[in-house]
Amino acid sequence: MRILLIEDNRRLSDALRRTLVEDGYVVDTAYDGVEGEDLALTTSYSLIILDVMLPKRDGIEVCRSLRDQHVATPILMLTARDALEDRVTGLDSGADDYLVKPFEVAELRARLRALLRRETDNKSGLLQVADLKLDPATHFASRAETPLDLTAREYSLLEYLMRNLNRLIRRELVIQNLWSYDKTITSNVVDVYIRRLRRKVDDPYEVKLIETIRGAGYRLRDPER
Repeated sequence: MRILLIEDNRRLSDALRRTLVEDGYVVDTAYDGVEGEDLALTTSYSLIILDVMLPKRDGIEVCRSLRDQHVATPILMLTARDALEDRVTGLDSGADDYLVKPFEVAELRARLRALLRRETDNKSGLLQVADLKLDPATHFASRAETPLDLTAREYSLLEYLMRNLNRLIRRELVIQNLWSYDKTITSNVVDVYIRRLRRKVDDPYEVKLIETIRGAGYRLRDPER
């Protein structure tokens, strides 16, 4: 999943980006409000992390502007301001959640997972399709109670497919959500990772979950629907 991080403190931004990339997210960064808003309007993101105190345009203005332009992406607002009035202003501008600096990385991760759950029907956090299970909090995946030995990229691909259950996922969408723009990725690379994932998730089992839609893309199918 692709996250937009808008934070002008480059040391904090770099640290957060490294943490999120280690967690399997693709992260784009912006260091001022104007650049951040432009990215949010031109790229599809799963979530936006937005600092309040930004040069050129502050986070409150950016958040309000994005909502006025019908950008519904979940927004987690970061700020050093802990006053109730500031939190209310941030939420009223359209933010979905508010995190006060300094914060623990574990809390940031939990809030991101909570915001991502709002976009799905499953509110428990655990993703499950038939006997395939994935826990975003622990990065543990299993099928028929057998742990799956997945690489970081395979895990991210499986999570993306499970969060888009029964939807056709085109190769271009996979590249957009799982790879950074500074890497040249072809659709053949996506095919390679799908094959690797299918060998672990489907090949040992009678019921197959990952479908290839010829000429279009892929789909993780719920066999009960």
